[in-house]
Amino acid sequence: MHSSVAVPHHQAGFWQQWRAFVGPAILVSVGYMDPGNWGTDLQSGAQFRYGLLWVVGLASLMAIFMQVISARLGVVTGKDLAQCCRDWYPQWTRWPNWLLSEVAIAACDLAEVLGSAVALNLLFHLPLLWAVIITGLDVLLILALQRFGMRTIEAVVVMLIATIAVCYFIEIFVLPQTKPSFLEMSRALVTPHFHQLGMLYLAIGIIGATVMPHNLYLHSALVQSRRLQKDEPSIRSAIRFNTVDSVVALTIAFFVNAAILVLAAMVFFGKQSVTVAGGQVVTFSTDSDWIRVAYLTLAPLLGTAAASTLFAVALLASGQSSTITGTLAGQVVMEGFMHWQIRPWVRRLITRTLAILPAVFIIGLRGDSSVTDLLILSQVVLALQLPFAMFPLLHFTSSSRRMGRWRNGWLLLAAGWASAILITAMDIYGLPDSLKSAWRVIVGG
Repeated sequence: MHSSVAVPHHQAGFWQQWRAFVGPAILVSVGYMDPGNWGTDLQSGAQFRYGLLWVVGLASLMAIFMQVISARLGVVTGKDLAQCCRDWYPQWTRWPNWLLSEVAIAACDLAEVLGSAVALNLLFHLPLLWAVIITGLDVLLILALQRFGMRTIEAVVVMLIATIAVCYFIEIFVLPQTKPSFLEMSRALVTPHFHQLGMLYLAIGIIGATVMPHNLYLHSALVQSRRLQKDEPSIRSAIRFNTVDSVVALTIAFFVNAAILVLAAMVFFGKQSVTVAGGQVVTFSTDSDWIRVAYLTLAPLLGTAAASTLFAVALLASGQSSTITGTLAGQVVMEGFMHWQIRPWVRRLITRTLAILPAVFIIGLRGDSSVTDLLILSQVVLALQLPFAMFPLLHFTSSSRRMGRWRNGWLLLAAGWASAILITAMDIYGLPDSLKSAWRVIVGG
């Protein structure tokens, strides 16, 4: 797909250029609205009301800076982050860097497996263990979509995102029974704290679900799907429009994630049960598998039956669209670091098998109630891997030798390094809690 999308001359009108450049950040933003995000946002709202809304906002802001920098690297150097690491770092770093990237992609794919399995369980009432195994068949979807090219994939993803966003927008701003206190939300956004036990672990999961390491590799590759000229005005134009694309797409992703957390707080926080249409009572506690009852956040708008169906379709859609970007990211890191080229369906099959195995093991060991725990653990793994992608990205884009006059300006320099240091500090500080929580997920209790 390299250089497969034509772009107009740099002197063309704003909308003509914007139409040509829009797309890569939308594909990347899918990773910011995948089942992993749903799991962390739902549990945050259900357990701590708006207490972690500030983490969603901060993580989204850091993600915008990182994706803007990633796109800049791809536009200026003509290489993705994996290729830059291979070419500009010592040869011995290739294997560990590649393996760490693969761990992140497998962790992300675990979230897509679980989200898609829950969706199949809701739609067809399949046992969750069988639903997990069936998700391996999504390789057929990848093959079908890749035949139609990058623009078709981007259009499908936009439609899926829009469906979810519109439903949540109506609930928060239109329906009186789910309209939140905007004053309380605003206060929560600007008052960071970890006052309650379990907040830090969940915050690390939110960051891992938002600032995804494999997306930093992917975005620097996707911008090269545009047929860019290498003269100075064309590079400046490409940087500007990719920045606009990133800011718009990831701002929408922030609002969707914030909406999921807010509605979970409205529907679940402080409650022991919800009565749905027909008098059925759905009970839950702090240990509930929130992803499996999350369709109740749509029930006030659509009724329980329709909410269950739409939620399942949206969850399946987010899982499958994230699967597309995960497959692309896997190809980018494998070819970039190792110069290995294998067929997309083989690549997809290997990654999906690696994701299915731990899901089958944990669900077989602990039962269906472990889905949200596994989702959050997968996002914590992503957060722990983030520094290994962020620091090389910032190193290259802060260098005049590598980027010339297009190196990061003072704003990107300060924001990028501050984000990387903050995330790394949270990872190190929260590592003991993360290891304890991981052990609890595996053995239960």
